[in-house]
Amino acid sequence: MDVTLHLAQDPEADELLGRSALAALVGMLLDQQVPMEWAFKGPRTIADRLGVDDLDAREIAGTDPERFAALLSEKPAVHRYPGSMAKRVQQLCQYLVEHYDGKAEAVWEGVGSGGELLKRLEGLPGFGKQKAQIFLALLGKQLGVRPKGWREAAGSYGEAKVFRSVADITGEDSLAKVRAYKQEKKRAAKGS
Repeated sequence: MDVTLHLAQDPEADELLGRSALAALVGMLLDQQVPMEWAFKGPRTIADRLGVDDLDAREIAGTDPERFAALLSEKPAVHRYPGSMAKRVQQLCQYLVEHYDGKAEAVWEGVGSGGELLKRLEGLPGFGKQKAQIFLALLGKQLGVRPKGWREAAGSYGEAKVFRSVADITGEDSLAKVRAYKQEKKRAAKGS
């Protein structure tokens, strides 16, 4: 991976997301109940606090849980719920160590189909179907990971020229469109 992403809307954080598969997965994991930019800035903040240039699944999985939770809780906190998210990040990294030799990119390398990739993503701790589909769409649309049937497996998030999720954010204009889409969805849900 070595692309430019614009999910954190912060050059240093986006640079890490674009070159580190683990950072991208952790950002996606953190993307709940906080603004998207805050979530995707999280991997850079974690790396800075660990004193490293990139995240390492083995290092994170092996860190004392209390120490890791304290690291995420430092001001400004990495997430609205730093303790529970620290646990989830460590669970994700432990899973990657156990199933993919600690290599996040191994989740998608060599997959034969979009359906297979979706199952692998859904198997990750903290990744339900919707989060897995959004990340699959991000892989296909921006990171060049396009196994046969990836758009179909990603559901509506895989459609071209839509602005539904982080998979569609390439700059400020597309961020505004995604926000507008999400606000409209919330309004529609309240009205029903």
